[in-house]
Amino acid sequence: MTSSKLKLAGALGHELADKRIDILRRIGEAGSISEAARAAGVSYKAAWQAIDTLSNLAGAALVERAVGGSGGGGAQLTPAGRQLLQAAALMQQAREQVMATMARSSMTQLDTPGLAALGLRTSMRNQLPCRIKALKTQGPAIRVELVLPDGPSLFSRITRESAQLLGLQAGQPVLALCKATAVTVVLAVKATAGQNLLHGRATRVSRAAAGGEVALALPAGLHLVGFAGPASGLKVGSAAVACIDESTVVIALVG
Repeated sequence: MTSSKLKLAGALGHELADKRIDILRRIGEAGSISEAARAAGVSYKAAWQAIDTLSNLAGAALVERAVGGSGGGGAQLTPAGRQLLQAAALMQQAREQVMATMARSSMTQLDTPGLAALGLRTSMRNQLPCRIKALKTQGPAIRVELVLPDGPSLFSRITRESAQLLGLQAGQPVLALCKATAVTVVLAVKATAGQNLLHGRATRVSRAAAGGEVALALPAGLHLVGFAGPASGLKVGSAAVACIDESTVVIALVG
């Protein structure tokens, strides 16, 4: 991959404690992707996924294979890879200084995860702060149980590699993201039993005969946007339920 300019903002636009950066740093130290993966506590496949993702975001190759040596070869960072690590270190220092300054000030009404999430730009309109309650392996996937501030659980299904790279663990604060088009809203009396059912009240309902967008107010001051089908019977103030497929729930680190 070649690029006239390294896209640092793209590669560093997320959580700076991202394990992908840690893996890149370990590759530079060990000269081996497999050793870096073991030291970071992830699989070899996950390490390569981290490198590929960072390279795509940076717009440049960050790692190249090294030929020869007692081990028959290895891996080394490209100049772009070294530059990315330098930028990551500087940004982490700046972030720590900002958070320390805020901790000494009177700005205590906003928690750290909430502040970090303000920098997250995505097309997914639904962003719900929550904590991880449990992780369960199911074949090649990990089923993550998330708990919202008001108590109900929300489930997400992700790959093992993604769970490793994010370093997910019980008690961790995260954001649950999903597109509005992945949320089906129905009247509470019409909801069937199942997972990922969030109860609330409709605050905005499309008047289109074919159905349309519905906004819900959830407990604890949270808000959610989804879509209802034709003749949904929903009106402003209606008790409603949002149904979300767990495979569409994306987990993002915020702290």
